[in-house]
Amino acid sequence: MKKILYLVTFSLLVSACSGEKSDVNVDDVVKSKDLNQIKSSREIVHKEYEKLVADLAKLDKAIAELDPNKKNPLVKTVTLKDSLFTHYIEIQGNVDTKENIVISPEYSGILTQVYVKAGQKVSKGQILARIDDGGMGSQLAQAETQLALAKTTFERQKNLWDQKIGSEIQFLQAKTSLESQQKAVAQIKSQLNKTNVIAPFSGTIDEVITEKGKVVSPGMELFRIVNLSNMYVTANVPENYISQLKVGALVEVYLNSLGKTYQGKVRQVGNYINPNNRTFGIEIALPNPDNLLRPNQVAVLKIEDYKNPKALLLPENIIQENAEGKKIVYTVANVDSKNNAKAVQKTVELGYTTGAFVEIKSGLEPGEMVVTDGAKSLKDGITVEVIK
Repeated sequence: MKKILYLVTFSLLVSACSGEKSDVNVDDVVKSKDLNQIKSSREIVHKEYEKLVADLAKLDKAIAELDPNKKNPLVKTVTLKDSLFTHYIEIQGNVDTKENIVISPEYSGILTQVYVKAGQKVSKGQILARIDDGGMGSQLAQAETQLALAKTTFERQKNLWDQKIGSEIQFLQAKTSLESQQKAVAQIKSQLNKTNVIAPFSGTIDEVITEKGKVVSPGMELFRIVNLSNMYVTANVPENYISQLKVGALVEVYLNSLGKTYQGKVRQVGNYINPNNRTFGIEIALPNPDNLLRPNQVAVLKIEDYKNPKALLLPENIIQENAEGKKIVYTVANVDSKNNAKAVQKTVELGYTTGAFVEIKSGLEPGEMVVTDGAKSLKDGITVEVIK
């Protein structure tokens, strides 16, 4: 704003010296609050400003050409060369495990024993707790006694039948009685087994929800067991990446809560596009050697979607935009023995961006020296001094 005021003041002085007068009094125009008059006055002042800027540029150029003590702008450069460039898409995911469940009893009764505590590692099939069987053990003993009798009776009837002694009906009755008693014993044993609360897989008891002496029934929560060795990450990916994600693809998984990056592989790609958000689901198998991963941790997935082994990369902050909206950089050419060179403006086409660097798709060639520091004040064709 100060610069504009200086320019306008200088313009008025020039006009006064040249005998020309501006009819615009800015203060009076603003006080009038007449929108049309303000717009009209602005156009007049803007034309004077544009002319003045052009005149200043001519004067600066003349001074630069005639001043014997002038100093060329100092610049730093980087020489372009082919580099491996990999671009990733970043998607938020969620850590999970398929072996994370709450264990409930299959039998109703009093919880007589609890054999584990929170944080304890258990093996598949290990008994975690026991429920009072309500006398079912005595029923099993009685049924087994009857089974032994039925077995003895059947064996004797069979021996007689093999010797053609006795009737067939006696043999069949003994056989039926044995089979019936075997089924009765198996059924009681099955029911009795339900009084034992068993670990369905190897893992860690994450939480003991109940305690000894409580009356429990099917559906009640007793323990939470988690296996942290079979972890994975789920995420929803935009459908336009479906051709780039295949089973087996490597994925970088960053856990912000741990500050660590893990290498995983895509093990499942969804076959369904969600019509609400146009995404499909993926699963990434994730190793957990340090046992630090936990279900429901937030993860950031970096999935490779583009690679160029001969990319030209430049810092993104040196890319400028001209009045036409085109992206430009400055290179230097014809460097002499005093490190003086000519600044050349180049229009470039940008590709992918990663971190602080951007890929140059066209407009530059390997070996060119691109200005990295001091480019903001340059103009096409001026002489600069290259700092080595």
